[in-house]
This record gives sequence, C-alpha cells and structure tokens, in this order.
Amino acid sequence: MATKTGLITMNQREVLRLQIMENLKNGKLGQSEASKILQISCRQIRRLIKVYRRQGAEGLIYKRRGKPSNNRVCEKVKENILIIIKEKYPDFGPTFLGEKLLENHDIKISKETLRQLMISENIWNPKRCKKARIHQMRERRSCLGELVQIDGSPHDWFEGRSDKCCLLVFIDDATGRLMNLRFEKSENTAGYFRATKEYITKHGLPMAFYSDKHSIFRVNMPNCNNETQFGRLLKELGIEIICANSPQAKGRVERANGILQDRLVKEMRLLNINNIEAANAYLPKFIEQYNKKFAVKPKSNTDAHIKLTGNENLNLIFSFKEIRKLSKNLELSYYNTIYQIKATNNGYRLRHAKVTVCEDLEGKITITYQGKKLNYSCYKKQQKVAEITESKALNDKLDSIEKIRYVMPYKPGATHPWRKYKVIHENNLSVS
Repeated sequence: MATKTGLITMNQREVLRLQIMENLKNGKLGQSEASKILQISCRQIRRLIKVYRRQGAEGLIYKRRGKPSNNRVCEKVKENILIIIKEKYPDFGPTFLGEKLLENHDIKISKETLRQLMISENIWNPKRCKKARIHQMRERRSCLGELVQIDGSPHDWFEGRSDKCCLLVFIDDATGRLMNLRFEKSENTAGYFRATKEYITKHGLPMAFYSDKHSIFRVNMPNCNNETQFGRLLKELGIEIICANSPQAKGRVERANGILQDRLVKEMRLLNINNIEAANAYLPKFIEQYNKKFAVKPKSNTDAHIKLTGNENLNLIFSFKEIRKLSKNLELSYYNTIYQIKATNNGYRLRHAKVTVCEDLEGKITITYQGKKLNYSCYKKQQKVAEITESKALNDKLDSIEKIRYVMPYKPGATHPWRKYKVIHENNLSVS
C-alpha cells in the first residue's frame, strides 16, 4: 500500500506512521501504545507528533530519499580499488579481498560494498541461491582432541607452477582448529604416516580420527578381518579410527578443504611459493592465521590429548609392518630381497618362526621376533616384478610415466624394417 503526498509517494512504513499520528491527534491512541506498534521510543513519538502538526503528512517522509548517502565511497577510492584488484587480486572473493585490502593496502571497505563494485565491473559473478538440503545436525564434541576429522584434498595447489599434489588435513571437531596440514605428492599411507607423526609430536594422542572409507583407513572386502597399515598403526597408538558413511557426515573437514583451496592457493601465489618443500615450511604460519579467524572455543576446557612420555620408539611405530615366515635356513623374502637372520646360537628355535619385518619412513629395515630385534644380512636381489600402486596414487604414477615418454620418445632400432626405405622427394622415383 502506498499513498501519494504532493509529488512523493509514501511507502508502507510511512503510511502506517500517518495512520498512527492521525489516531494520536484524535485521541484514539496513547503514546505508549503507538511506541509499541511502531517499535520506537515515546520520545520519538512526541517528536513525530510535533512534525505532523506542523507539516502534515509530508513531515513523515524520509528527507534523504533519492539522495546519495553521506557514507558512500568516493569515486577516486573506487577507481584505486579497481586498479589494485585487476593487478593483484583478479580472482579473489569479496570477503577475502576485503581482508587483503586492509592488510596490505590499508583500505577499509565493507564486504557488500566491495561485492557490488565487483559485480558492476563484471569481476565477480553473483552465485545463485541453492535449494536448502536438510541434513541431520550433529553437535560438536565438547573438548579438544576428542574427535579429529582427517581427509586428503588433491588439487592444483600451485596453479600450474608445479605438479599437482595432495594436502592432508587434520581438523578438530570441537573447535574447528586446523591441527596439522601437510603436502604430499599423492594421498597414500606413507603420507598419512608422516602427517600423523607430526600431529602427535606436536599435540599428543587424540581419542579418535574420523575419516572416509578409503582403503588407507579400512579393508573394504566383505567378511575380512584384516587391518590396513594405518589402522594397525592407530591401534598400536591407542587411537580409534571411525569411518563416515558420506562426505556430509564429516562436513567440517570438507568445508575446510573448500576454504583452503581458495585462500591457501592465493596466499601461496602472493608469496611466490612454487613447490611442496616451501609450501610445507609456510603451513605453520598459515595454520596460525586460519585458527585466529575460524576457530571457536570448545564447551569444555579439558584437553583430551595424551602427551607422549618420550620413551616411545616412533621410528619403529611409524613403520610398515608385515609378517614373514623363516625358512629352515633362517631366510625370508621381502620386496624382491632375501634376508638371512644371523643366529647367535644354533638358531634351531627360529626355524619356521614368524617374524615381523618393519620398514620405516626412511626405508630402514628392522626384523623383530617376540619384540626383540634380530641381526640379519641382505645377500641377494631377485628379479624385479610389477610395482604395486594404490588407487589414489595411480594418476600421479601415470603422469610421471607420461612425462618420461614425452621426454624420451620411442625411436626404431637400426635393424627395424622402416630403416630399409628411403624418403621420396618431389617427383623422384621411389627407391628401396
């Protein structure tokens, strides 16, 4: 409903004010009742009554309608901001861009003003509102270290300046804090070993990890009671592994992946970080900045992490372990290599014994029997067989093969049949 007063049309709110003022003037309504209807103070009601009696309905119309705001950003500042955006931040979102303008250029501007400016210049495309999908809500855990969500995020993190790689993400469920980040060439067991070792060395042992159903974390064959290398590691450390049924179930780490693929990529571009080593060196600083902005306080101040005593042999714990059976000559085969145990006595008790072969992250081999280390000698290499590659590392392996083939293309041998034929030039007869 709108009412015309002179040349100006009153909006719905101003029409309501007009009706209330008329009732007040005629004594049909009190000031306290009017203040409740209009949701303003009685002092403002008295001010409006004076204006209405003096100027009539036109006094209730907002005086600055159609005029530019006093708090508007001047055109010179807008032009300067647009120049900076096009030079340094062409693909930044409004929120992240506002932070960088304040941090690096001392320009303070609201997110919405910046968004409208970018839309008007076709720098930013407004997103359509998606239909809301309802998921069952789960409350955060109460204390730090009670549940840590983990995931790998394969992405072109260096935007073509280096090979694609994977970021391993550890985020606390109670606080939303990034507990650890690590770049690896691909998402594999050895990478999770290194990232988990960094985590527990810095924070201690959490109660549980929450992951997806990838074969790194669990054996996906039905009716199989075996455990993966990572599952065995967590069992030795006393950390529970829980697998989610869907990405939405571990939404905290999934949303963090999206933020990291936006912000971390652009931060590394601004700092000219172009390789995994430099990126891993920068990550602790980024984690600190991220947690200051996005982390929340837990319900409880209790820390559920268990600190390491210092007596643990982490190199032996963070090893790939496999069971092998010794022959009567006290020999075993492990990845195309023959190992022979050096027995101190006659060695009869070790014949056909089951021993554990441990290979740490640096490739050092340790053989144990009933918790004791055994001396051995390596004396024979077997013929090389096909290499075993995990599914998530397959693309990285094929990319490396493709590079080798591109650098060293196939050339026919000197005795190849193609070498017997000469090339024909112009109208010359073919000669063989």
